[in-house]
Amino acid sequence: MIDSAAKAAARAEAARLTALFAEAGASLVEAAILQPADILLDLYGEDIRARAYVTGDPLRGEMMLRPDFTVPVVQMHMDSGADPARYTYAGEVFRRQELDEQRPNEFLQVGEVFDGADPARADAEVFAMIARGLGDLPVRAATGDIGILMAAVRGLRTTQARKTALLRHIWRPRRFRALLDRFGGRVPLAATRVALLEKADPFAGAGPDIGLRARAEVAERIGTIRADAEAPPISAEELGLIDAILALRETLPHVISELRDIAVDLPAIGPAVQRLSDRAGALGDRGVDVEHLEFEGSFGRTALEYYDGFVFGFQAEGRPGLPPVATGGRYDALTAILGQGRAVPAVGGVIRPELVVALREGRA
Repeated sequence: MIDSAAKAAARAEAARLTALFAEAGASLVEAAILQPADILLDLYGEDIRARAYVTGDPLRGEMMLRPDFTVPVVQMHMDSGADPARYTYAGEVFRRQELDEQRPNEFLQVGEVFDGADPARADAEVFAMIARGLGDLPVRAATGDIGILMAAVRGLRTTQARKTALLRHIWRPRRFRALLDRFGGRVPLAATRVALLEKADPFAGAGPDIGLRARAEVAERIGTIRADAEAPPISAEELGLIDAILALRETLPHVISELRDIAVDLPAIGPAVQRLSDRAGALGDRGVDVEHLEFEGSFGRTALEYYDGFVFGFQAEGRPGLPPVATGGRYDALTAILGQGRAVPAVGGVIRPELVVALREGRA
């Protein structure tokens, strides 16, 4: 049963937060609860079905209950918005929680989205606004930067097909690790693949075509597997550099120093490290205690798959089992996809009002 008093308190907190963001210049916007499923499926593939509620509409086709606000708000901005712009919103989002029945599948989300041409200052502004919204709650902030890992992958001395596969699975840590180990020769090819590659004609004795894939598609996939098997493995040195980035877990100044050392051997990450350094300066200008701000090399890789730069989260102190009270990050690539090639620098963050209330009242 839903606690009506807690629900009312959460809605009051959502109203307070949206007013706070509006005072800072954000425009209040709304997004329909039912969203077209095709947009989200195009962005994230069929994996999104495991985390969203999908239904059918006789006129509009497949629809999803809103899993978050970012995609519809960015779509709205790319269709009609002028830059720069700030937005704030409040309302329920819906996520399936098959692995943890203690987490709610419906919760309030309040956020601000900022679009601007100075990434470091925009990142710092959103982080500082979210921190201001949380006030003196007992929370711990952590940050990361998926852009550094993406730059590292793009700089690997390996095939473009391998880089593309790794980038596609950045947000799936176990799959990313499995691919990295395979491309680096750390694990042998599966017996079925070895048998397939040893055949001069893989279709010999295959019988009639069945299933949804045409023979040409299967042949193309076999060609890809063969090309990958013939490519030399990613070097142990480069694998070690990727591992070092993922293992980073220190305060921001120490991480910047370590990343500069890594950049000597992996120059591709140099521009991303400079952006991180610029962001640290902008955060300091906003009054953030950068000297003690935590950075984690793998932070943000299990969120919805649109963050491609700065990421952050605020977790209740001493309560690792609770969902984050607030999260956010940069998603420039998402604007290019929804803007059909026209990209706008974008960063945003969200707060969970019901968790804010629970922490404030000591119920979490």
